[in-house]
Amino acid sequence: MRRFVPVAAVIAAAFAALAPSAGAQNLTSCTVASQNRFVLDAMRDIYYWNTELPATVNATAFATPEALLETLRFRPLDERFSYIGARAAEEAFYSDSQFIGFGFANGYDAQGLRVLQVFPESPAAETGMQRGDRITSINGRSVVALVESGTLGTALGPSTEGYTISFRYERMDGSAVDASMTKRAVTIPTVSLLNIYEVDGRKIAYLFFRNFVTPSRQALDDAFNALRDVGATELVLDLRYNGGGLVSVAQHLASLIGGTRTEGQTFAEYFHNDRNAFRNEITRFEAKPNALPLTRLVAITTGASASASELVVNALRPFMPVITVGTATYGKPVGQYGITFCDKVLYPVSFTLRNALGQGDFFGGIAADCQAADDPNHQLGDPQEASLAEALTVMRTGQCSAPATGAAPERRRETTRADTGTPRRGLDQLIGAH
Repeated sequence: MRRFVPVAAVIAAAFAALAPSAGAQNLTSCTVASQNRFVLDAMRDIYYWNTELPATVNATAFATPEALLETLRFRPLDERFSYIGARAAEEAFYSDSQFIGFGFANGYDAQGLRVLQVFPESPAAETGMQRGDRITSINGRSVVALVESGTLGTALGPSTEGYTISFRYERMDGSAVDASMTKRAVTIPTVSLLNIYEVDGRKIAYLFFRNFVTPSRQALDDAFNALRDVGATELVLDLRYNGGGLVSVAQHLASLIGGTRTEGQTFAEYFHNDRNAFRNEITRFEAKPNALPLTRLVAITTGASASASELVVNALRPFMPVITVGTATYGKPVGQYGITFCDKVLYPVSFTLRNALGQGDFFGGIAADCQAADDPNHQLGDPQEASLAEALTVMRTGQCSAPATGAAPERRRETTRADTGTPRRGLDQLIGAH
């Protein structure tokens, strides 16, 4: 029998977790044909949109289980949510917040790769790279040319230890750095930054939270203990690059924020397909002695804020004001179960989650209440950085710095690979870094 564990990451799943031994016993072998049949059977069983699957499928006609999954996914809602990942990489991420890479996150601005975050003790950090720098060439070719030719992904290489690139990046002062980086295991700090700001005599906490994985629990507990010790009474939660992770960690964080006002209340309600209705359940906010005495939450979001990040915002809104600053979130109100087979993990969309008011259909993203840019000209945590500055304005005045334009809510902006123009999928999108 298969065991399912919920995840909540952006395709990483909006909501999932690894079940290391689940399902493998159902395979007679790890031949492609056997794996394909396993994936098809799992999709017919647990897939949220299982009634939309093709009536007849010749599983053995596909070269890989990934190719089969492409045919099975329910479009347009499941263009990229369900996926198959490498078991070792998935376990490293969810268990240790690790991936194989250089250690930087970036955007593309038509001049190069603009660096948005650098993880400590990573190959990128060792070159001196920091937020705001712009990578202009890789292995002697301009990034612009690589993007135009569709070969940027090839230049950045596979997720394999030992892969090396030479590159040039420009600092914001105009100076240039030539260096090289070699991929290795990189640890993403789940709580990447913790600050306190004094605003009108109040202590406002700023917590930059990067992913919902197993180490996040202790990191969040340590952070909230520290914030209680200094008397913080307000919180800006920065989720701008947080693609999600485990539902249980989202429940933990939301309980730390909600405190006594949410204790025992409905955190989220699971809804599965008719075949798995017995799995439907209500999960509740937990009692947290280290919760902050908050009456509201200001959250910074972007199109990279997904699944478990969106779940926290949606779950808290019935119980306290939650003001979102930045841009609309990704739009992933569904979650997955991680089902292991051979050396892989299948993450099929398996359920949707709704809050205490029955709200949860935000496939177009959660619109930002106050618009603000992600401002790489300032470091994360700098009160002059555009999104944080707007969040502090909301804290100070109770309203946005500029009135709403009356325009329709911003729809989800796809996070794409610059080399192919197609959306990232799986762990690659959840990590959101190279």
